[in-house]
Amino acid sequence: MPQMITIGETMAAFTPLASGPLRYVADFKMRIAGAESNVAIGAAKLGVDVAWVSKLGEDEFGHFICNQTRAEGVDCRHLIFTSEYPTGIMFKETSAGETKVFYYRAGSAASHMTPEDLDESLFSEARLLHMTGITPVLSDDCMAMTEQAFALAAKHGLTISFDPNIRKKLWKDKDYSGLIRDLTLKSQIVLLGLDEAEVLFQTREIDGIVSVLCKEGNASMIAIKDGGKGAIVADRDQRISIPPYPCKCIEPIGAGDGFNAGFLAGVLQGRGLETAGKMGAVCGALATQTPGDVEGYPDCRQMEQALSGTSVVYR
Repeated sequence: MPQMITIGETMAAFTPLASGPLRYVADFKMRIAGAESNVAIGAAKLGVDVAWVSKLGEDEFGHFICNQTRAEGVDCRHLIFTSEYPTGIMFKETSAGETKVFYYRAGSAASHMTPEDLDESLFSEARLLHMTGITPVLSDDCMAMTEQAFALAAKHGLTISFDPNIRKKLWKDKDYSGLIRDLTLKSQIVLLGLDEAEVLFQTREIDGIVSVLCKEGNASMIAIKDGGKGAIVADRDQRISIPPYPCKCIEPIGAGDGFNAGFLAGVLQGRGLETAGKMGAVCGALATQTPGDVEGYPDCRQMEQALSGTSVVYR
């Protein structure tokens, strides 16, 4: 049985092979993109047994996503395929210094996930559930499924990890900040960006964020991510600054999920708060060195080399 469960949508992601507006781009590389599967892959590469739960279209994109995720060592036996709805897709557009994302996911198979799609037996022996604020805003069904996942995790004694992962493109004309705040406060591990903390809790002050999460919520471990400036990891008693790990950034998307994967792997492996934070920093930094979300995530050997400061001889 898996140590860790992640639940959420993954799309077929088309990355352009040239920069500039997509109207001038003819060639693309198909990859996969989804916060929860990114975390699953990152943790699996670090030796964690992970199951990813989602709903995919019974189409070529859905089978591509399943094949790619399973090939990285993630347990995909609980994926649901449906012929009623398609797999979501997305396109990236790159230009000097920024990446834009265009979603074609409305009405996707994953947006039709329901509480009935969750197999309770999967929760019976796992240790941790990881979800994000992307999933509950996809549809009312997904919100109900998220609530059921939290309830099953609580029933079976799983630690709940949550990343608000605010995507205002998905919010459209609605304000989901109250909903995502509530889910954040229900979670024992909170992994959030400093900007997201400001949206949810109206402060960028570290002690203030930690105080709200620990006193109003259930948090026992917190990571506050600040991009290239590093992160702060905290519990009720300590605040530890985690410097950014050196990298040559090509594409920043996937770094936050990479941090989550490394941090959660460290927690599940009993590494301690500071080491888990360093593992998050390594995984997040290396994610930015490739055009895709997950290709740069380290394996166990690479992680140990990074943590020990061991230099690698290539020739």
